[in-house]
Amino acid sequence: MPPTFADLTTLRVGGEIDSYVEVSTEQELVDVVRGCDDAGEPLLVVGSGSNLLVADEGFSGVVVRDLRTGVRRESEDACGGASVVAPAGQPWDALVAEAVDSGWIGVEALSGIPGTLGAAPVQNIGAYGQEVAGVVASVRVWDRARGRVRTLAAGELGFGYRTSLLKRSTRDVPTEDDPAAPWFPTPRYVVLDVALQMRLGTSSAPVAYAELARRLDVEVGTRAPGADVRAAVLELRAGKGMLEDRAGRDDRAGRPAEDAAPGAPTSAPDHDRWSAGSFFTNPVVPADQADRLPADAPRFPVRSARPETTTGPSLGAVDESLVKTSAAWLIEHAGFGRGFGLDGERSRARLSTRHTLALTNRGGASAADVVALARAVRDGVHAAFGIELEPEPVLVGVSL
Repeated sequence: MPPTFADLTTLRVGGEIDSYVEVSTEQELVDVVRGCDDAGEPLLVVGSGSNLLVADEGFSGVVVRDLRTGVRRESEDACGGASVVAPAGQPWDALVAEAVDSGWIGVEALSGIPGTLGAAPVQNIGAYGQEVAGVVASVRVWDRARGRVRTLAAGELGFGYRTSLLKRSTRDVPTEDDPAAPWFPTPRYVVLDVALQMRLGTSSAPVAYAELARRLDVEVGTRAPGADVRAAVLELRAGKGMLEDRAGRDDRAGRPAEDAAPGAPTSAPDHDRWSAGSFFTNPVVPADQADRLPADAPRFPVRSARPETTTGPSLGAVDESLVKTSAAWLIEHAGFGRGFGLDGERSRARLSTRHTLALTNRGGASAADVVALARAVRDGVHAAFGIELEPEPVLVGVSL
């Protein structure tokens, strides 16, 4: 029997799957994708399920999971840095751990983000002042529209704040060149592998996030040992409940969790970590709209997504017409505190007790419960501040 989406996702909600396939080679992945497209069958490619919210009714189509892992060092020298390639199924944080251990600089502040490498450039994942756009050299993809493998260089990927050419293909309008658009829920470009370029060293990229700098006891813009940055980021994420909790949970194909010995008892689950991480992206709004927010509302500069070097934070030119503010601040100041639920503490879906940006399953929640909470928060923030929060997870069969 195939797993359900409650088995596959970190939110632990969602219904049944018509057909579930695991692939262990690139050719198997391409064959499944091409077969679905030729037959007009709905397709959903999943990684770790950490950024996915699927309806209780499930998904009437094929769900395919890429099991390929392994980091390949293409070159490593003082002049060119480290050039590495890994398949889409490679767990992201395992890659970060290897990078830090190997002295590859540029992803240490992205520690602890759940998910796989294939999803990283789609979403342009980012945290604590770094974005994966800063180290991506190219992405090999299966182009569903053209029916062939393509290599997209960093400059072709159209990186922006939590977006890319790959993600935008799920919202594109049909054109003469691409009449099948939009491609949803799986993008037009299915990631096969990702090439990363990182510099060598023991010191991190310049620390660009004030909270991280305080934890490291350094000034913003200075460097710290890469291992110290990773440790500090993991501590910060743990304190916010933003690390995946595998306790008491079967793996995606019904196997015991990798970190549990067969037959060993599991610890009690941490429901603050039964989430999709940050449920809403930080809003980027016109500067005049930001000026109408309360004086203590956070304001962050909006810079170009691609940094001037490949191993640092996004330090491009500031766009003075735009301001990024904090979704968590807006949620809290719209009256939704930590632990908020529509039915109080009896709610099966509630905001995390550690961080208001995470919507959590307290045990037994349905996808509908999570959606109802998300709608209430979104509508409350809009009523209070006139800003519409955008969900970060991929929503399949549900909408806000």
